[in-house]
Amino acid sequence: MEEPMHPYRMQRLIKERGKDEVINVTQRASLYQTIQRLEREGLITPQKTVRDDKRPERTVYEITEKGRGVALEWMRAILSTPTREYPEFPAAMSFLPLLTPDDVASQLELRAKAIESELRRIDKALQEAQAVPRLFLLEMEYLRALHATELSWVSSIVEDLSAQRITWTEEWLRQIAAKFSTDPKLDQG
Repeated sequence: MEEPMHPYRMQRLIKERGKDEVINVTQRASLYQTIQRLEREGLITPQKTVRDDKRPERTVYEITEKGRGVALEWMRAILSTPTREYPEFPAAMSFLPLLTPDDVASQLELRAKAIESELRRIDKALQEAQAVPRLFLLEMEYLRALHATELSWVSSIVEDLSAQRITWTEEWLRQIAAKFSTDPKLDQG
């Protein structure tokens, strides 16, 4: 929204400003598909085509009034209303009994180490960006808070697994399944 630009510059600015932490721009093709969709919907419009000496033609796009309105409406909706997202980790947690308690503890220990590494990376990035106004770092603060909370929770589950406060066996799982079965006809294979 700041000025008209071509998709390559959009991608470069997103990365330079560290917004690739929250916006997936690793695949330039995905960005171009998004640009095409925005153009089809009348949210952006081509302003001009430029050509540098050694580069292919690049179309510079600018946001339309409709696009500006949609962007502001989207921002307000996202900021004000929590949405149900379906991340993979909680889905995997719902199927823990497929693995043994020891295996789960090992996998969660690996996850905890990865989260610790990510927290160190975020802390370093925030430290290096001290001169940047906080307004432009809020998404990094948010990601840090999420990771710190997840690390605490994952570590507590590992502790409970290690102390056998959370545990299961195949026999116990069958007993629980029978106890909470809601349709006796399903048991008559």
